[in-house]
Amino acid sequence: MEETILSVKNLNKSFGNIQTLFDVNFECQKGHIIGLVGANGAGKTTIMKAILSLIRSEGQITIAGQKSTFNHHPILKKVGALVEYPGIYPYLSGRDHLKLFVDKTNDSKERIQNVINDLKLNDYIDQRAKLYSLGMKQKLGIAMALINQPDLVILDEPMNGLDPQATKDLREIILKRRDQGMTVLISSHILGELQKLAEDLIVIDHGKVIKKTTMNELLASNQHFVVIKTSDDVKAQKLLEIVGFKVVSQSPLRFVLTEENTVERLMNILMKQQITVTDFQHEDADLEESILKLIAE
Repeated sequence: MEETILSVKNLNKSFGNIQTLFDVNFECQKGHIIGLVGANGAGKTTIMKAILSLIRSEGQITIAGQKSTFNHHPILKKVGALVEYPGIYPYLSGRDHLKLFVDKTNDSKERIQNVINDLKLNDYIDQRAKLYSLGMKQKLGIAMALINQPDLVILDEPMNGLDPQATKDLREIILKRRDQGMTVLISSHILGELQKLAEDLIVIDHGKVIKKTTMNELLASNQHFVVIKTSDDVKAQKLLEIVGFKVVSQSPLRFVLTEENTVERLMNILMKQQITVTDFQHEDADLEESILKLIAE
């Protein structure tokens, strides 16, 4: 039986008389990476701020079996977070920030060095933070979220400002910590990155949860395509459309596969008309297409 580390029940939030969250319910299991996805303004950051007691909200939030409220939230000591922008003091070095945030234990020095090594901060960790670029500040913010080896980490757009190498490093750290039992609730508009990380998905639209699923389930329910090049693309397209294949693009020719319209059927039709297939590949819709389809529905 999997252990629930975070439970959000009937979460509602209004700013003045404008309601932004509507009965949001979901759970996060220990040792999972959970992606929170939706368009800008869907309510992802508001949900994260409510969990972290950064804003007052209605509903029930339970972390590791303890209720957490706006006025009483000792359990948040065990939660690491980076929401919106890291809070950075311009005249302190990166190392000083980590010293401020680390729990004072026998191994705190070692933990600081480990997170510096993991995130490859060595080159500038002793410089004042006011000299840092956006990406450097972001990496320092992530280091501050991870420094105390929390059971639950909440990351809002952690890839913001990171170059491709830093993004890959972050992905590897998140997966490594997940394997050690850490739970990560992560939002990102870089869906290709999320696809490589998240096992579970919570899709938000206009302040409501519209789908709770796993990455595998969502991608399996996707459309499948075949991309072909032939000796006569114009003729091939006309023929296949007549018999019911749906064309998605013309250059290259891309068709939707269904239970009825299989690769085998497509090949047979073209062979009978003496059209040679010179190139052929399978394609699956990606996470972005799946999410957009869900929101449109």
